[in-house]
Amino acid sequence: MSVAQRLVARRGVRQFVKFGIVGLSGTLVNFVTYHALLHFAFDTRIAYAVGFILGGVNNYWWNRNWTFRSKGHAGRELAQFITVSAVALVISEVVLWLALGRLPQATPFRNSVAWLFATIVGMGWNFFINKYWTFRHTHEPPAPEEP
Repeated sequence: MSVAQRLVARRGVRQFVKFGIVGLSGTLVNFVTYHALLHFAFDTRIAYAVGFILGGVNNYWWNRNWTFRSKGHAGRELAQFITVSAVALVISEVVLWLALGRLPQATPFRNSVAWLFATIVGMGWNFFINKYWTFRHTHEPPAPEEP
């Protein structure tokens, strides 16, 4: 068996790749929403928040059903996911605000650059906290069955 085949055979690696794909899809939803709302003259912070929330809803559904195939309590997981996302939104909004305040007005793609900084920070928070808190039970070995 090749190294690539062994890596693909590992559940954690498959989950990581799936998490990345889901993250990209959520990022695309976030990006398109953010820029569409800017096109309609929404405030950058509101546009970012709406894009972030829609991207997060996309990510929760796909991560629960496809990445981790969770059978856990959906209500509890959703509450945890929303909590993690709310904190990520606050952190990302601060990063967006700082980036917009520090990037010169003449910076090409200024709003997109600020969005990228905020999104990278938010994604880092979301990945680690959701993996080790919201969906932690999905990578624990199953409890042994009683005879």
